[in-house]
Amino acid sequence: MEEFNAEIISITDEDGVDYELEVLARVEYMGCEYLALTPADASDEAEELEVSLLKSVIEDGEPLLIAIEDEEELETVYDLLMEQVFSDEDEEEDFEDDFDD
Repeated sequence: MEEFNAEIISITDEDGVDYELEVLARVEYMGCEYLALTPADASDEAEELEVSLLKSVIEDGEPLLIAIEDEEELETVYDLLMEQVFSDEDEEEDFEDDFDD
């Protein structure tokens, strides 16, 4: 299935290596934005999708994505993202059901 409107971002790590990542979801928590990301070149046939959860921060006026080091924060953000993903799937199913009738 072909994806439309995929949001792709480029990041550069501390070693100067560039990565293209697809934003799977975004969620706000405690005034901060968190992103669920996967490599943009990930195969649709892959059995397991490699997903990273990163926190978006502004440092010295520049946007940065950083690892979530606090386990409780990571767990809460993960739960919020899962709620969002499953909520979106339920809405899609409801939409599809409307056309099946």
